[in-house]
Amino acid sequence: DAAGGPQFTHAASHMAWHAAVNGLFGMFKQFTVDYSDMPMVTYTHPEVARVGLTEAEAQTQGIDYEISEHHMRHVDRAITEAEQPEGWIKLITARGSDKILGVTVVDDQAGELIQEWVLAKRHKLGVNKILATIHAYPTRSEINKYVAGNWKKAHVPQQALKWLGKWFAWRRG
Repeated sequence: DAAGGPQFTHAASHMAWHAAVNGLFGMFKQFTVDYSDMPMVTYTHPEVARVGLTEAEAQTQGIDYEISEHHMRHVDRAITEAEQPEGWIKLITARGSDKILGVTVVDDQAGELIQEWVLAKRHKLGVNKILATIHAYPTRSEINKYVAGNWKKAHVPQQALKWLGKWFAWRRG
């Protein structure tokens, strides 16, 4: 591509839209291309898709981050479709926050699964919003809910769990 930027058809289409709009209306307002939330999909078997930072990029930039992961072998739809589901998801969040820094998905349908994360990252929706979203069952997209659940489990206040345990024990008599 002569214009540079990410070498993806959807990136070229996005740039073309900006070029056309700026050509027509640039005298009033200039629109700039923002690649920070550009999904990147490599159509191999399995597919590899990502949005935002990788773990290596977060390390290089000195960002304090956390990792949450989930494997497709724990997703019912993937189990019914493959003897040995290969896929997985890695979620990178800002430490102590549900802010999404990046997501990588490896799966036969990674290009489809990454879209929920592109939307969330683009509109600054945190991991809690993904967790609060109802995901149809059985679908591969449940992996998004599961990795968000893994993140949430790691952030449950331990003191609250201790008090809840005591309260339930008291209720049982």
